[in-house]
Amino acid sequence: MRLNNAPDDSHLQDKRMAINILVTEDESIVRKDIERCLGKLGYNVVATADNGEKAIELALKHKPDLALMDIMIKGDMTGIAAAEEIKRNLDIPVVFLTAYADENTLSQAKLAEPHGYILKPFKEVDIQTAVEMALHKHSKEMELKTEADFLRSMAEHNEDAEVIFVKNRSRLMRVKHEDLLFVEALKDYVVVHTREESYTIHSTMKEVERKLSDRRFIRVHRSYIVNLHAIESMKYANITMEGIEKEIPVGGSYKDVLASRINLL
Repeated sequence: MRLNNAPDDSHLQDKRMAINILVTEDESIVRKDIERCLGKLGYNVVATADNGEKAIELALKHKPDLALMDIMIKGDMTGIAAAEEIKRNLDIPVVFLTAYADENTLSQAKLAEPHGYILKPFKEVDIQTAVEMALHKHSKEMELKTEADFLRSMAEHNEDAEVIFVKNRSRLMRVKHEDLLFVEALKDYVVVHTREESYTIHSTMKEVERKLSDRRFIRVHRSYIVNLHAIESMKYANITMEGIEKEIPVGGSYKDVLASRINLL
């Protein structure tokens, strides 16, 4: 009988049982040990392989949720090559098993964009941590991809709607083009500045520029896109927008295009 204060992990076990894992390892003792660990943790080992070609065949047949792949396996195909082929056909996370932690091996492995590594000899907790982290990371990646596809679809179907949607924490905020003052690039992010608020999103200036109306917006610098209708003044190579004190620089290669768009008298 379970004590009242004891944690009930039955739901976690049920969730893990729904996760199918493909194991590729050419050493039978190690392979069976991995199977035992995964089974003990509640995961379902849907298939096992001892070479890259077989791993690809089984992956296409069973479509697992995750693949554990030994880097150095027997046969003509390395684990890295097999992982690349599996990821090319199935969008699933791959965790590499390796006894080699040298820089050259890891550099080659990175080309397959794995979701984690397990170094041999390993403990049960090493497998548990690597698998859970890989599944979590892949889940988040799929959420972002779904969101990006959704936003792209909305943009394509609303080109004349004069609105964009930006992510603010867990919500999608509708921003009218007329309320958007300028967009600023900050390394891997862009900041969308509106009359009321600013939103930092993970995107590129090229992607933002594609979604904004050509009639209203113009690129004036490699790091700035401005709303033509919200320009208050220009002095030398700087623009002042309505309601803000920040001056926006105008890049040399953008000056002629800007001059042709502002109805200069």
